[in-house]
Formats: sequence, structure tokens, C-alpha cells
Amino acid sequence: MMWKELRPVQRGEVVLLAIFSVLLAWVLLAPFTLPSGSVTSLSGRTITIDNMDQISEMNPFAAAIYYLGDSQCHQLDSRSYYLNGNQLPFCARDLGIFIGLVFGMLIALTIKVRPRLYLIILGFVPMAIDGGLQLVSSYESSNPLRLLTGLLAGISAALLIDAFATWYMSKLDSILGSSRQGS
Repeated sequence: MMWKELRPVQRGEVVLLAIFSVLLAWVLLAPFTLPSGSVTSLSGRTITIDNMDQISEMNPFAAAIYYLGDSQCHQLDSRSYYLNGNQLPFCARDLGIFIGLVFGMLIALTIKVRPRLYLIILGFVPMAIDGGLQLVSSYESSNPLRLLTGLLAGISAALLIDAFATWYMSKLDSILGSSRQGS
């Protein structure tokens, strides 16, 4: 289908799919642009830059991605995956969210049946339970489970964005349609 033939919501879905895909690709590519084993133990706190010593030694591309990860993710070593012998810039759950955003936007673009809002919201529950239990107890989740709960939340987030955009565009369309009829 050509760009001109797409509805405005579909154009937005394509743009978001591209953005989410590029972000995921950059997160997965960054460790391969660095010498193997050069990025380890990034453990820190969220919304804090605590790995500037390692980031300042990286090439500009990797530094930008790892800086973003450092500013937004705890990057706990035990809760992260490694590629090319390097810790990923985001933890396993965040990686799952990024993958889920891509899959969710693909679902929104290709499947015409939209899930009900309560089903979309249910996709966040496993992550909330898993992460919440880790926060308030001695329970320690596994990386595959973190990846899976992040994946479900990412899919749900993409579908929620799409549901809001579809609703907004239909309201805008009805407002514009009624104002055109009144003229």
C-alpha cells in the first residue's frame, strides 16, 4: 500500500513502528560497536548518570545509547543480557518493552480487530506483579521472565497508543465532519 493511500492513523503507526524498530536496533547494535568485554557491571540507579567513566571511553554512537540507558534504567548487571561480551545498555525488562513496542505496532498495523481496553491493560499486570514483588520482597525474578513481562507490557503500550490515536482521530474526524456540514 502506498503512503498516500494510508489513513492518518496508519501513517502514525508506520512512523511509530519505524521509530521503535530503530531504537531497538540501536540498543542491540551498540554492544557490537565496542570491543568485546569492554562494558561490564553498569549497575546503578534509575534516572541517574552513574556510568560516565565507561561511557566517556565509548565511540559517539555507543556512548549516546549507553547514556540513554544509564539515564533511564538501573542497568543491574544480574538483570541484564550481554551481546558481544558487553552488557546491553538496558536491562532485560526494558529490552522486552522495546521488542514489545515493535511487535505491538506491527499488530496494530496488520490486524484490523482491536482488543478491548481492559485486555490491553491486562498486558501490564504481569510486569507490575513481577516487578512489584521484587521491590517489596526478597523475590528475585529471572531474566527470561523479565523479558517476557516487558514484552507483554511493550505490546500493551503500543496497542494503547494505537487505541488512543484511533479514538482521537475518530473524534477529530467527527468534529471536522460536523463543522463542514454546518458551513
